[in-house]
Amino acid sequence: MQLPVVNHPDYVAKINDDNKFPIKKFGALANHLIKNKIVKKFHIPKECSIETMKTSHSIEYINDIKNKTLDLQSQKKIGFPINDSVVRRSFVATGGTVLASKLALESKLACNTAGGSHHATFNFGAGYCVFNDVAVAANYLKNKRYSKKILILDLDVHQGNGNSEIFKNDKDVLTFSMHCASNYPAKKSKSDIDIELAENMEDKEYINILNKNLKKLNENNYDFVFYVAGVDIHFEDRLGKLKITDEGINTRDQIVIENFHKKNIPLCGVLGGGYNRSFDKLIELHSMLHKNCAQMI
Repeated sequence: MQLPVVNHPDYVAKINDDNKFPIKKFGALANHLIKNKIVKKFHIPKECSIETMKTSHSIEYINDIKNKTLDLQSQKKIGFPINDSVVRRSFVATGGTVLASKLALESKLACNTAGGSHHATFNFGAGYCVFNDVAVAANYLKNKRYSKKILILDLDVHQGNGNSEIFKNDKDVLTFSMHCASNYPAKKSKSDIDIELAENMEDKEYINILNKNLKKLNENNYDFVFYVAGVDIHFEDRLGKLKITDEGINTRDQIVIENFHKKNIPLCGVLGGGYNRSFDKLIELHSMLHKNCAQMI
């Protein structure tokens, strides 16, 4: 059996050349996964429907993105120009996480090659996040009654404030964010569980904290997990403030994936952030999510 992985060429959008966001990583990651035989072929997503999208975002905000009428200040907060290709990418990448979540129900593990846009809230985007794909997919699973109790396990270096805002009054979705305390966003939201890490933390301490928290999480009865596998915890990341090595990220992914797979709980892996100084290293780090999931199947 092959690991189901979702990808679309339109995950790569046209943004300004001096943008800090490495938009070309999505195409390069897809090529890397094929070249290294981690994936034979991809599942191709469609644009997420407005009907599905509006469970997690206001119709006014959705229409402002769709019609490219979002004001310049709001575009600046996102960090992307809202042009045709960014609009297309935002709807397709969200559809990709919805598709990956459905595939995970069938095969217990599935991944998107994008996703984890965890700074987008109900009525605005921020931090290179237009729509909150994980929130949209989680609400989709709940509304279809495919899942009753969902865990969003967010291990990006930045707090998943969009997740915590969207689900702050939802007892059926538990938001867990383990992030660098001094990093973006400056004003944190309140997740169900926030684990704040000190700057310059290294592998051993990080993995110990993760293991302790997974043990606590295992006391709950989840029937689905979204894993935001940000690699901006890496010591060479331009926007991170932690000191986690390649081996540390690989071990983290192995621990998380194995923890839920052995309990037979479906897991949908999404990319999260990564801004490594080396583009090739960034692709290698992101691919660890897919490689480790593929080895479990």
